[in-house]
Amino acid sequence: MKAPVEGIIELMAVRKALWQTLVIVVLAAALGIGTNALRSGGIPLVQDRSREALLRDGQGNRTDISLEEAVRFFHEGGAVFFDARSKEEYLSGHIRGARSLPLHDADLLFEEAAGDLSLDTPLITYCDGEACSLSHDLAGILKELGFEEVRVLVNGWTLWLENALPVEQGFKPDERERSSGGS
Repeated sequence: MKAPVEGIIELMAVRKALWQTLVIVVLAAALGIGTNALRSGGIPLVQDRSREALLRDGQGNRTDISLEEAVRFFHEGGAVFFDARSKEEYLSGHIRGARSLPLHDADLLFEEAAGDLSLDTPLITYCDGEACSLSHDLAGILKELGFEEVRVLVNGWTLWLENALPVEQGFKPDERERSSGGS
């Protein structure tokens, strides 16, 4: 008779432990959400990653630039282009004169890619593909670093190629020196 009673007691202890765990998890989640809601600058629970949201900065201003406007900046030399794609993609072809600043290495390569620029220099970031968010994310980083005029050429590499605009491959001579450590 002892065995069934011990089994029931064990089952009750497991149920009680599961119930207590559930209560703790729910209370912790409620406390975390409540603290986040009361905090200024709290983390949004749901982030809008729609195409329209990607084209706006934190103040609601559009961040994209038309191909025509980008070409005008290119020919006038009024902006610096940043390729947010990988180093390998950059080397295989990029907008002539563009600087390589792969999003995933932006923290490591920022100084050599943009350290010589003033904060009021117009910057245009690009990557490849309608859904590519690398250029949007890089633009956000550049804005956070204090650059005042940062724009995104959506689907930039494809548009540039389709319109037979100037491109080049590999590094420019000054980039080759930087990437090899000056040797």
